[in-house]
Amino acid sequence: MASNSANLWVLLGLGLAGILLMTKKFKKSIIRQDFGAFIEKLLLVPPPQPPPPKAPHPLTALTFAVSDLFEIEGYVSGFGHPEWAKTHQAASRTSLVVSTLVDGGATCVGKTVIDELAYSIHGENKHYGTPINPVVPARVPGGSCSGAAVAVAANLVDFSLGVDTVGGVRVPAGFCGVIGFRPSYGAISKTGVLPVSASLDTVGWFAKDPNILRRVGHVLLQPAFGGQRSPRQIIMAEDCFQLLKIPVDRVAQVVVNSTEKHFGRQVLKHEILDVYLNSKVPSLKEFHNKKKNGDVKTSSIRLLAYVMQLLHRYEFRSNHEEWINTEKPILEPDFSAQMNEIMKISEAEIELCKSIREEMRLAINSLLKDDGILVVPTMAYLPPKLDGKEILSEEYKSSSFSLLSIASLSGCCQVTVPLGYYDKCPVSVSLIARHGNDRFLLDTLQTMYASLQEQAETHVKSKSRNTDSGENSAEMAKEKGNQAFKEKQWKKAISYYNEAIKLNDKNATYYSNRAAAYLELGSFHQAEADCSKAINLDKKNVKAYLRRGTAREMLGYYKDAIEDFKYALVLEPTNKRASLSAERLRKVFPVGY
Repeated sequence: MASNSANLWVLLGLGLAGILLMTKKFKKSIIRQDFGAFIEKLLLVPPPQPPPPKAPHPLTALTFAVSDLFEIEGYVSGFGHPEWAKTHQAASRTSLVVSTLVDGGATCVGKTVIDELAYSIHGENKHYGTPINPVVPARVPGGSCSGAAVAVAANLVDFSLGVDTVGGVRVPAGFCGVIGFRPSYGAISKTGVLPVSASLDTVGWFAKDPNILRRVGHVLLQPAFGGQRSPRQIIMAEDCFQLLKIPVDRVAQVVVNSTEKHFGRQVLKHEILDVYLNSKVPSLKEFHNKKKNGDVKTSSIRLLAYVMQLLHRYEFRSNHEEWINTEKPILEPDFSAQMNEIMKISEAEIELCKSIREEMRLAINSLLKDDGILVVPTMAYLPPKLDGKEILSEEYKSSSFSLLSIASLSGCCQVTVPLGYYDKCPVSVSLIARHGNDRFLLDTLQTMYASLQEQAETHVKSKSRNTDSGENSAEMAKEKGNQAFKEKQWKKAISYYNEAIKLNDKNATYYSNRAAAYLELGSFHQAEADCSKAINLDKKNVKAYLRRGTAREMLGYYKDAIEDFKYALVLEPTNKRASLSAERLRKVFPVGY
């Protein structure tokens, strides 16, 4: 009898263990099915369709999700932190943008995960779990609106809403391989949306289909769309593309080919944004002198990255300092350090940052006018690995925020466009239009999207076939560049050297020649980078050492400049330029050199 009882308990125990195991597996399967994108499921259904002959609602049959920053009546907005959710009441109203979409026929199905307090661009959240990037699960999804991007990438919804402050929509769109739209600052109401940084926040959205992206724009960007028009200039920001950590032509050439197909080669322009902004944003020089004491030159777009981060931190602290001090939530160490650091920034510096922001809008609007598109990489890096050290590096932060600062500070609209894959990771490019030209940008995207995808696929296939013919064409492009250089047409020369490099990126002379043109334009960071590439390809390239020495001297890197001139003399002992330059610097900076 005792034996039978013992057996019964064993069977019961095994049964319970099996139930628990199945429950765990079931929970894991649920997590896999929604990729950890949702923090809460809900249902907001649209009103009944109007009777004929009236047209049906424009967003009929579409589903969408919202990031956990948007108020929905009866629900608490968690702001990416459980302490926020505990210390705030359920919303008494639904945010205007969500109501507008529901009234337009779309069904809202849930709230999605965001970074802690919507602050970071990585997409990681230790409280609610990091949403899984559906296209590269071992990589970060990007933030701050990671869950919203993941929900679209995994086909869980047709579109989703996020807030883009310093990249909250653009970055996860790029990392998850979907389209992300950041509208012009102020174009869409932020009523009922938790503030992050008041002067930078915009309500944006994600979609896989450009037609859906545009349909959402029809509803949110009132009044209704007018007639479509084509861009008259598509401007490639050459120095921005030099920040890319993958081959430049993998992104740039795709855009060039698509542009030529739709609008003709005549609309393509090339701009060194660093040079343009130095002349059009005068407060940047004052900001540089205050931060660097005028000793070391920093490119204007890297300065803009710093300006944007200062405004972001200052305005975030202004919005939420009282809550942080009262509730004392456990926050990421890096975040806490930034909040403490911003207290040391003077009001005068913040006012200078605001001046730069206003000058930036005028500068970019002037560059693009009513019919221009600026083309930049969305991010310099491929999506970093989960828990990787790359996202902590200063170079990653600087290059990322440099690219993101252009639209954030100018208030212009920007769309992130996927371009397939490189090294099994999503690749994207961004198109920027002047402030208020949102409809024009959405129209341009719709025109170019299919072609951009075709060109991206063609480029990948053709890259493996191009060999000798590319080298011959590269030499021809180089010669055209040399001729333009002789005629002192520096930008034109750079565009030809770019073409040569795209055709053959293993020739040191092309980089060295482009560096010479950059020196003439005063783009010393770009010149130094090109010379370093040339030297990596050819350790005996004397001109590359001389030009890098000149660039470093102008940047204030005097010790490195002397070393370059000295090494040029080792390679070519009779080189007078190297000798004179090294001697001049030794006389001016004798100590420690």
